[in-house]
Amino acid sequence: MLAVSRQRAIADLHIGLAAAREADDRDAARRLVVELTGLYDRRADMARARTHLDELTREIVDGRDLIDIAERALMTPLDDAARREIANAAKRVSLVTAISPRALLDVLFVIAQAVRVMRRIAEIYGGRPGLFGFIKLARSVGAHIAITGGMAVGDSLLQQVLGHGLAAKLSARLGEGVLNGLLTARVGLSAMAVCRPMPFAATPAPGVKDVAPFLFGDKGRE
Repeated sequence: MLAVSRQRAIADLHIGLAAAREADDRDAARRLVVELTGLYDRRADMARARTHLDELTREIVDGRDLIDIAERALMTPLDDAARREIANAAKRVSLVTAISPRALLDVLFVIAQAVRVMRRIAEIYGGRPGLFGFIKLARSVGAHIAITGGMAVGDSLLQQVLGHGLAAKLSARLGEGVLNGLLTARVGLSAMAVCRPMPFAATPAPGVKDVAPFLFGDKGRE
């Protein structure tokens, strides 16, 4: 129940920071940035960023600027860690499903990696989902995927892959590995959007090609 409560608090913080930034509400921004830094008060690797933000909450007048600075200072290292988790999961899925001899093994491995990447991203951003917390997280990720385009890779994304000549050159199994890797990256990005305690504003939200360029042929690797 504590895990569920913590995940709910992060979701409420996300909504509150979005509203405060939109309204340029100085008082709400200061209060919510203090709550944001409190999520990471036991993390030594973020001590400098917390100290810097504590000083800025007393100096900066504009609420929107304060929230943007908080995003750059606190979220950037966490975003980088989340992107690495997504990239590694996509690599594992694309490789294993390309060489796996059984379709059932493919399905089980993809599900296992999706569960792992969702849990790891929640932990990176400050959540600690137990069983019930993870169920709630999985439902939120599923809803986000449905809202933003569904599990299927969009036509434009498929056209990018085909444009690199990848599908024409690879075997059917390797092609399945690529598509499963893309879907895994998509799940990871949705988990990132759900678990992040503030929306992307000062920094752009990453796309599939940003976290898994290796799935897009020679141009993506370059």
